[in-house]
Amino acid sequence: MKKIVLGLIAVAMLTALLCSCGSSGSTQLRVYNWQEYMDPEVIEMFTKETGIEVLYNVFDTNENMYNKIKNMKGYSYDVIFPSDYMVKKMADEGMLAEINYDNIPNYKYINNSYKGMAFDKKNLFSVPYIGGTVCIAYNPAYVDESEVTSWDVLWNEKYAGNIFMMDSERDSIAVALLRLGYSINTKNKDELNEAKDLLIQQKPLVLAYTSDDVKEKMAKEEGWLAVMWSCDITFIRDLNENIKFVIPEQGTNIWWDNVCILESAEHKEEAEKFIDFLCRPDIALMNAEYLESSTPNTAAWEELDEEIKNDPVIYPSDEMLAKCEVFDDLADYTSTYTEIWNAVINS
Repeated sequence: MKKIVLGLIAVAMLTALLCSCGSSGSTQLRVYNWQEYMDPEVIEMFTKETGIEVLYNVFDTNENMYNKIKNMKGYSYDVIFPSDYMVKKMADEGMLAEINYDNIPNYKYINNSYKGMAFDKKNLFSVPYIGGTVCIAYNPAYVDESEVTSWDVLWNEKYAGNIFMMDSERDSIAVALLRLGYSINTKNKDELNEAKDLLIQQKPLVLAYTSDDVKEKMAKEEGWLAVMWSCDITFIRDLNENIKFVIPEQGTNIWWDNVCILESAEHKEEAEKFIDFLCRPDIALMNAEYLESSTPNTAAWEELDEEIKNDPVIYPSDEMLAKCEVFDDLADYTSTYTEIWNAVINS
């Protein structure tokens, strides 16, 4: 299944759905998700089976999603897809509704290993959707494969002007912290200042700080190295099969994106129907195959292609997992990370 073709279908479908707002008497569920993060056929199937229209918008970072929702007036999304640390932040601020699991019988298919995680210990506000890692994409035609075993490669001057970093404060600061051997959740000011200096030192080598556009840029060989989320691997492979991916030996961030309902949602019953639909094994499999990503759904995992199951970037080994961390909610310390990121961008 070629994601680039499906992506075009998704754009057309979502445009049609958004234009249909108010066009019928049916209930309209407002969904806010990452770009290209759901098989478009899933939305079509949900509407066909339930009669509920899906009004679908997309975001590119957790922080942009949070800020938009925080500042919205007179309108609310119903379903959102925040990452682990953002779930805790939004729950602590009273922005998320508790989920009634009586309305989500398919929750039984979620692997128990992904329940009770630190960001939602009592499983009150979130259902795991898709997981993955932060990795390096590289073009072996231009990059020495022996060098991408370390985050150091992103500071190698021979690749100047061909490096893409994430336009995301947590992810890019994490890369610097990982290179230095520090926790990606550190609150140690000396360690964070080292990371800031390292990113400022790297900036002349960086071609661009990117978000979703990095997939097409790498596929078109506009750059040679990119920090990216593993869920984007398949999109690049479909466009350029020569691009390779690796988790550096120092370890990385391992993340889970989740389905949540906003406290301000106007259609909570429909939102729970949607979450239950996403937990249905055949639907979870469709999304896992579309994204070629780690799924928390046990029944869907059983049906996944062996190539996906055995991909060390999508499903890291136990040895690598021991070196990985999940982002914590930094609470009041978030502003410190933002100040560091602003200092890097404005340097």
